[in-house]
Amino acid sequence: MLTVITLHHSLLRSILGIVLGLLFIMWPQESVTYLVITTGIFFILSGVCSFFLWVLKRDKTVKTFSLLLLWGVVVGSILLGLWLIVSPDFFIAVFGRLWGVILIIAGIQQLVSLFMARKWYVVSLGYYVLPALILLAGVMLLIYPFKTVANTFVLLGTVSLFYGVYELISWYKFRPKKVEFPQDEP
Repeated sequence: MLTVITLHHSLLRSILGIVLGLLFIMWPQESVTYLVITTGIFFILSGVCSFFLWVLKRDKTVKTFSLLLLWGVVVGSILLGLWLIVSPDFFIAVFGRLWGVILIIAGIQQLVSLFMARKWYVVSLGYYVLPALILLAGVMLLIYPFKTVANTFVLLGTVSLFYGVYELISWYKFRPKKVEFPQDEP
């Protein structure tokens, strides 16, 4: 009998949240800098790949506007990648605010999921505490950004770790129940 293993989105989000949380807590400044530099490398690779794909599938009937658009994407992607690599500190500041937005969305998503789960399960008030804290942390990051990036990302790492653990607990508690069918006896 073939067993199919499926990973649910909640489980993947929880694992990603735990891993990112641990990285941000253990090496806050280094992990953020390397994350920005890695993003720059991906932009450069994306621009180079787009160029080579265009060269391989080049068609003589390509309109001038499409050609300019392609070169704009290629050059823009490579230049943005170089900018990310050369000055990651600028993007780290932007990244902190982006994490604030992500935490707000994550907190709202968890609260909505809990409200929806109330249709089928009894959800105690305690389950609402952590999503509310995640939402509050996101708002705090947007309104009052911290002076040092390292402290910000330790906070982000802590919240991300709690988010991952909470998402893992929620996935386990609120996963679909298996329906057992009665078996015919011979």
